[in-house]
Amino acid sequence: MSGAEGVFVHPTACVDEPCTLGAGTRIWHFCHVMSGARVGRDCVLGQNVFVAGGAVVGDRVRIQNNVSLYDGVVVEDDVFLGPSCVLTNVRNPRAGIDRHGHFERTLLRRGATLGANATVVCGVTVGRHAFVAAGAVVTRDVPDYALIVGVPGRHAGWMGRHGERLVPVAEVPGAWTCPLSGFRYEEVSGVLRGRDLGEDETLPERGAD
Repeated sequence: MSGAEGVFVHPTACVDEPCTLGAGTRIWHFCHVMSGARVGRDCVLGQNVFVAGGAVVGDRVRIQNNVSLYDGVVVEDDVFLGPSCVLTNVRNPRAGIDRHGHFERTLLRRGATLGANATVVCGVTVGRHAFVAAGAVVTRDVPDYALIVGVPGRHAGWMGRHGERLVPVAEVPGAWTCPLSGFRYEEVSGVLRGRDLGEDETLPERGAD
């Protein structure tokens, strides 16, 4: 495997070569990383995580226990994948029909969170810093910062960079604020943007993310 400086692989894990593992990444019990997979720097793969050869994982991604990333799944930097969340790559699978040429891409944008047991149907994009609640089922694209709950998933509010539900600023239409950090956000035509930090900038203090 390439880029193996500072990488920890538990003895029970299976890492097929060639693959790319970024510096500082930790791979725990019973994981399987297939040949061709790309995993970035400072990632954590919890127990029983599977990464297919056609999957791509960015930097500082946290993947909790029992998560499988199949071919066609792209995970950008700073994404959190909760325990046993599900990502698919075929909408209409049949055991007797080969669908290998029809995988659909699923894109998880920077900073997004998938809660425990959430399901994301293939072919959708989950926006930057969006938050999919535990057990929710995502069947269509998710806007940046959106909070998605329920089955099927519905937009139930906005979540800030610090993982807190944003509250509206009463005297300023379209203005939102984070009750934890005080960061300000602005909603224009159903699109939320940060006023204090760009969508692709890193939080000043990572421990607060």
